[in-house]
Amino acid sequence: MSKLVIVESPTKARTISNYLPSDYRVQASMGHVRDLPASAEEVPPAYKDKPWANLGVNVNDDFDPLYVIPKSKQKIVKELKEALKQADEVILATDEDREGESISWHLLQLLNPKVPIKRMVFHEITREAIQASLKNCRNIDENLVHAQETRRILDRLVGYTLSPLLWKKISWGLSAGRVQSVAVRLIVQRERERRAFKEAKYWDLKAVLEKEKNEFESRLVTLGGKKVATGSDFEPTTGQVIKGRNVVLLNEAEAIALKERIKNKTWKITQVEEKPVTRKPAPPFTTSTLQQESNRKIGLSARDTMRVAQSLYEQGYITYMRTDSVHLSDQAIAAARSCVEQMYGKEYLSPKPRQYTTKAKGAQEAHEAIRPSGNEFRLPKETGLSGNEFALYDLIWKRTVASQMAEARLTQVVVNIQVEDAGFRSSGQKIDFPGFFRAYVEGLDDPDAALDNREVILPDLKIGDTPKCKKLDAIEHETQPPARYSEASIVKTLESEGIGRPSTYASIISTIIDRGYVQMRNKILIPTFTAFAVVSLLEEHFPDLVDTSFTSKMEQTLDEIATGDAKWLPYLETFYLGETGLENQVKVRESQIDPSTAKAINLENLNAIVKIGRFGPYIEVQQGEDTIKASIPDNLTPADLNPEQVEVLLKQKTEGPEQLGIHPETGEPIYVLIGTYGPYVQLGEVTEENKKPKRASLPKGMKPEDLTLDTAIGLLSLPRTLGKHPATDGKIQASLGRFGPYVVHDQGKVGKEYRSIKAGDDVLTITLERALQLLAEPKSTRGRGKNSTKEPLKELGLHPEDSEPVNIYSGPYGAYIKHGKTNAKMPEGETVETINLDKALDALSAKSTTTTKTTTKATTAKKTTTAKKTTATRTKRKKA
Repeated sequence: MSKLVIVESPTKARTISNYLPSDYRVQASMGHVRDLPASAEEVPPAYKDKPWANLGVNVNDDFDPLYVIPKSKQKIVKELKEALKQADEVILATDEDREGESISWHLLQLLNPKVPIKRMVFHEITREAIQASLKNCRNIDENLVHAQETRRILDRLVGYTLSPLLWKKISWGLSAGRVQSVAVRLIVQRERERRAFKEAKYWDLKAVLEKEKNEFESRLVTLGGKKVATGSDFEPTTGQVIKGRNVVLLNEAEAIALKERIKNKTWKITQVEEKPVTRKPAPPFTTSTLQQESNRKIGLSARDTMRVAQSLYEQGYITYMRTDSVHLSDQAIAAARSCVEQMYGKEYLSPKPRQYTTKAKGAQEAHEAIRPSGNEFRLPKETGLSGNEFALYDLIWKRTVASQMAEARLTQVVVNIQVEDAGFRSSGQKIDFPGFFRAYVEGLDDPDAALDNREVILPDLKIGDTPKCKKLDAIEHETQPPARYSEASIVKTLESEGIGRPSTYASIISTIIDRGYVQMRNKILIPTFTAFAVVSLLEEHFPDLVDTSFTSKMEQTLDEIATGDAKWLPYLETFYLGETGLENQVKVRESQIDPSTAKAINLENLNAIVKIGRFGPYIEVQQGEDTIKASIPDNLTPADLNPEQVEVLLKQKTEGPEQLGIHPETGEPIYVLIGTYGPYVQLGEVTEENKKPKRASLPKGMKPEDLTLDTAIGLLSLPRTLGKHPATDGKIQASLGRFGPYVVHDQGKVGKEYRSIKAGDDVLTITLERALQLLAEPKSTRGRGKNSTKEPLKELGLHPEDSEPVNIYSGPYGAYIKHGKTNAKMPEGETVETINLDKALDALSAKSTTTTKTTTKATTAKKTTTAKKTTATRTKRKKA
């Protein structure tokens, strides 16, 4: 007999088995073994006629959930049951958060072991941690399970009750979510602020002064004793100076006149102020701050950050990566201080061990902060890690070590200079002792902002000194609209508002992108027209569900359920049932919502109405008795749509495409059009004989108004044959694809090799010699060419039949599932974040079925057998 230890993943199983006695057998459940039905197909026949079957939750019987075991998990469950027969004890060692507690509870309910059961928890996978946790096993925490199950039911009720309403009133396939919709609203609100923003211009002077051949800059701050206006003095929605601000607003003529008046006058130092300041290191990482810093410093998305962190945890490199806590254990503090002393010297240690307090709203899952695992921290260079795993471990190591380092000591210097009635100011900063700066400086959302450790050294200036003015310029400024959200800043906002849990942020961001509510451009989140329509409907008819304070209170209640301070069933009944419950709200409002109104989007300063149609957004304008409609390209967002573009789209619709010129060889007209994927050029007209005329997209960044006839002819000539490869005699061409310009080497049966054309090179003029240089460079690991090696978007786990990985990759037509040499499309309605191993295995199975030459009869018989095998379990919970 042996002891059966169950964890979630094969990687975690392999790592943990290294630290357990030989009579311990470790197996992976591959995540959840059962869940609410994902689709109508998963609802067993016995429940299909139930009025609540589409929800998977019996809302009229204590919100009793219907749990199904997907067919892809049946083999795993069978293997676990077989292993249980050989065990004299079961140890459930899933993660120590609510999700992990829930997985253990489901395993317990499903396996129903007759042998002793223990719950083993740990926050790092090291020999010491595993052995200590074996000695301190506990029972399953029912409160944590209640909290997770309540969250799961809440999310199902909101999504499956509101989404059908969006289908009816706006467009098929839309979705609403308890946290997802609030995140979309935040992004839409920011875009509304940007559209309402009124730009303001103001002028000031910048001087370059010199003392004893040492130059320094100085800015105009006062004139005639009054403050000179800066950007913060303007009202963002009017562009006017804020009422009550007593400031001097200079225009161009006044700034130039002032410049000429004072540039040759005497400049005199009137005040020098030196102020010592200290900077403390940031706390160790939580899930949220790790996602933010990883996005700023490494460029990883929240999803990729969590995927890499999960791998590091399961391999034993870092502690558990889902945590709200900034607390460090005594052993971690000792390890960090040892690193500081070893790497930087005793003078860089903080005088006393530094401990931090968690301040986030609703902080829970009170483990440690994310840190290197073990009693001694492995140096990044000693880990053998590479790529993103090395970069993330290095970031975590530096942040943890820096938290135990001495404060940085700086001196800030402010110098006031007077020339006639104009007051100038120079600011400097010198680092007296770098302290924790030696290891780590927290990143900023603005990539152009100066880091806190950048020194600005001023000359030795004293009151009464008269520096020379070497240069004086009048500078124009424009006020800037509120910055759009990046992944880092939306994560920071969600956490500060207490919305959702940090462990879900990666999923939230990925979902709103995959659902078409948000586009990601240069790491910035930009809402789509669909997002505007959905948010407007929810704000008007279901304001609580998109209110940040209401959603935050829901999170607080879930936290109280986790600690046993709140009852889960009364909360669900209040939220969903009754006169003001969600179910009744939807029934009442459904008849009140006019689809034509819900589909319309009114944007400020736009002489057209935007509507959401069956095939996407379009603009609608009334011209006399006629209604003119024109589709909006997919890549055009509310941020981009302006009156000029509306005019172009309408003109193309009513007058036909703009003719750029005549092709010198064919004599056919060349048109400039705007299509689904943006502007393009077309050779000739669409006719019965020529249904598909040659077309070419404009390169990224090129505007239709900047296009010349020669460039259009060049684009229509693509792909350009540059010559032959000297080694293979294969043809080399340059062309323009969906992901930009590229060169390709056609090696016949061997395949094609691609390289992106770099900035500075032109697809229309690149030479054979330059193409050969690009082809000689190593392939990018993130390349999109046919033969390039790509990192998966998501790792789902191992296939139960051959233990080979099942992953999600990005392809030219969207995300797809890959297992060995088999690729399968994503199931209808699934996204990168919602897809799980079960659903992926179903898609792979369906792909195999369609490619195998079997009879219809055999296929039907197989489906019938599979349907019979699908099991469902309903576990009646005690009222609480």
